[in-house]
Amino acid sequence: MCGIAGIFNVKGEAVSVNTVQRMTDSIKHRGPDSEGIWTDSNVGFGHRRLAIIDLSPHGHQPMQNDSGELIITYNGEVYNFMNLRIELEALGYKFHSNTDTEVILKSYELWGKECVHKFNGMFAFAIWNKKTKELFIARDRYGIKPLYYYYKNGLFAFASEIKALLKHPEINVKVCIPALNEYFSFQNVFSELTLFENIKILPAASALSIRSDDVNSFSVEQYWDYNFTNDHTISEEEYIEELERLFEQAVNRQLISDVEIGSYLSGGMDSGSVTSIAAKNFRNLKTFTCGFDLSSASGLELGFDERLKAEFLSNIYKTEHYEIVLKAGDMERVMSELIWHLEDLRIGQSYPNFYVARLASKFVKVILSGSGGDELFAGYPWRYYRAVVNDDSEHYIEKYYRYWQRLIPDSYKPRFFSPEIYPEILSYQCKDVFRGVLKNKLKKEITPEEYVNHSLYFEAKTFLHGILVVEDKLSMAHSLETRVPFLDNDLVDFAMKVPVTHKLKNLEEVIRINENVPGPKTERFFEQNSDGKNILRKSLAKYVPESYTSGLKQGFSAPDASWFKGESNDYIKDILFDKRARIYDYIQPEMAKDLMNEHFSGKTNRRLLIWSLLCFEWWNKIFDPA
Repeated sequence: MCGIAGIFNVKGEAVSVNTVQRMTDSIKHRGPDSEGIWTDSNVGFGHRRLAIIDLSPHGHQPMQNDSGELIITYNGEVYNFMNLRIELEALGYKFHSNTDTEVILKSYELWGKECVHKFNGMFAFAIWNKKTKELFIARDRYGIKPLYYYYKNGLFAFASEIKALLKHPEINVKVCIPALNEYFSFQNVFSELTLFENIKILPAASALSIRSDDVNSFSVEQYWDYNFTNDHTISEEEYIEELERLFEQAVNRQLISDVEIGSYLSGGMDSGSVTSIAAKNFRNLKTFTCGFDLSSASGLELGFDERLKAEFLSNIYKTEHYEIVLKAGDMERVMSELIWHLEDLRIGQSYPNFYVARLASKFVKVILSGSGGDELFAGYPWRYYRAVVNDDSEHYIEKYYRYWQRLIPDSYKPRFFSPEIYPEILSYQCKDVFRGVLKNKLKKEITPEEYVNHSLYFEAKTFLHGILVVEDKLSMAHSLETRVPFLDNDLVDFAMKVPVTHKLKNLEEVIRINENVPGPKTERFFEQNSDGKNILRKSLAKYVPESYTSGLKQGFSAPDASWFKGESNDYIKDILFDKRARIYDYIQPEMAKDLMNEHFSGKTNRRLLIWSLLCFEWWNKIFDPA
């Protein structure tokens, strides 16, 4: 696990070693163990190493192959690298290290760009081919490891984090208004844009190629995609048995390491099951939980602290358990550092993730996470059920788009965005971006089961991707590698075949309610019905107690709705009600304050909007766009 950066001057100008050094230095938190710089005329690579596999100097990067024609800078872990190494050795390839880096490099030497199909893991890497004068960059299937790039006027630059790109003298900070539109629509960015104009994120499961002296050679191609289907050729019992096997295989695969591994342990079944298997392999496995002071919480937020559930599982698995308890003021203390590391604003309140990663990093260099189970096995039924019965695919788009406008719906935007930027907001339709995620997935005649699968596809491409980007940034802020066993290739391929009827138990009832009982009764069903991940619940029952597999879905979140109205209220108003706040270069103050006051008065829960406004204000203060 590392940080990578590089420059490719397509028109032939020599790369500045000092610039590559500054880029690499800016992400030293991603790799405190060693650094490396390689340049050759118009190409330069930088690397910061977090040593996980083969801790010796043989793992130093950038790394060259035997002939010196290929050079790689790489971030990630490919868990099947030993199998690939055996395959390559049988074909005559010699190895000088025990790293997965060298396996990737020689896989490219043999299979070329098709090598990405061989890798089971998380990765972002760049390979320069001296012979063909081509730069090849690839990112893993799911987007676990981020990679950003800038391409303008013959300058191509890439890095694990945007702050590294900003060290190049030709790259300036300016707000990308279309990305801002997406962010305040979805609390996420669904396209390849970022809030930094001209800086894009390479999409998950994509590879980028560009050749020297040919500005038109630039291309980005998707090499894999999710494909949720309904395979009824085997019984539910057979699905459960195979799911158990693949889940154990996935966790065990990701335990490969030359340093100590720990595990996050919440009160849920996903992290609990991952921990259960890991604990069988490591005596006194270290586990980590983040809890919350609920003395000023109310309503549903009174159940947000899962420490007791985590402690119970820790006792069962005999782990060495550590906890951190957050209070309202902890958000205020961390915002500046948090946003500097996050930089690419996405998803919801993430400061608890920052704190628990910091805790874990004091004890281990690698942490296991339970992310991905919800998106693969339908863990958010109240979302899918809102768009199960439709007149046609356009009706589905309309309903689901309306639901995913988490912050500012289109109807509010003329009053929300400032008059100066609203014309650009109007010219970039977020609904088209939303529809574009689904591409050609939709056809005229679609069953309710297919609509659910389209929703699973959409959320894996957008919501899960946002979670993964945030998780990477906030763990690597503390030089901590996060691994995601649910996103093992074999497990994902299998999960996508499991029929919706094995994931959701009340689909038929929802169809009936949608048709015959509209209005408030439908809403109550969405909010009160316990459903989702049913086949996963049955499979994981062997690892965690029944009360954990039958419980209601609960996300990892602080009681911010209460805190924002109470203990954090003065802080929020000091930042966001200040007439000099930078956000008001883009947003109309009256509308923003009216919406926030709706939260403070208890009229509407707008914690997500308030958090996003705070983040964007701090983003402006830290990165100081022109």
